[in-house]
Amino acid sequence: MFSGIVEEAATIKKIERRGGNIDLTVECTFTDELKIDQSVAHNGVCLTVVSLNPDNTYTVTAIQETLVRSNLGVLKAGDRVNLERSMLMNGRLDGHIVQGHVDCTAVCTDIEEVDGSRYFKFNYKVDPELISKGYVTVEKGSVTVNGVSLTVCDSEADSFRVAIIPYTFEHTNFSDIRPGTKVNIEFDIIGKYLSRLMQLSK
Repeated sequence: MFSGIVEEAATIKKIERRGGNIDLTVECTFTDELKIDQSVAHNGVCLTVVSLNPDNTYTVTAIQETLVRSNLGVLKAGDRVNLERSMLMNGRLDGHIVQGHVDCTAVCTDIEEVDGSRYFKFNYKVDPELISKGYVTVEKGSVTVNGVSLTVCDSEADSFRVAIIPYTFEHTNFSDIRPGTKVNIEFDIIGKYLSRLMQLSK
């Protein structure tokens, strides 16, 4: 489980395809603190460390299902990914409850600068079945974009905006996002549970 508070925007050093899966080799400042089998969120996708390498990098594997639902399949060597290690149970939950299970991708359609901060607008494909399961945004609710816990503004049926402060822009890969960039979205788990309970109570 994660909180959506990104620790580092790290660099992908190598990508290798193995059948329908890909191995991502990543360089970050806390590689020496990682262990085999540890969970790390990459752009909001929970992946398991499968190897620690001599060059201060580590490797994780993304399976085909993950590649279909996320933007990991379009990444290339040199791209940056937002990293977060799993939550410590004795710490503060500074963001919101993030599972690391990406629901879908969205595309950045607009970036507006306002007095030093930026508003990013994202559009995603509307799927009635997913909507019935709570895969939606609500005004002032939580959403995870590329692993970053954010507050929704201007929630629409197929789009939403988020406000990005300078610190977040500078310390995550939001600084790499342009109109047309594909990002990972995880909708709020609380909304999913409420939708499921409503379905079962009918």
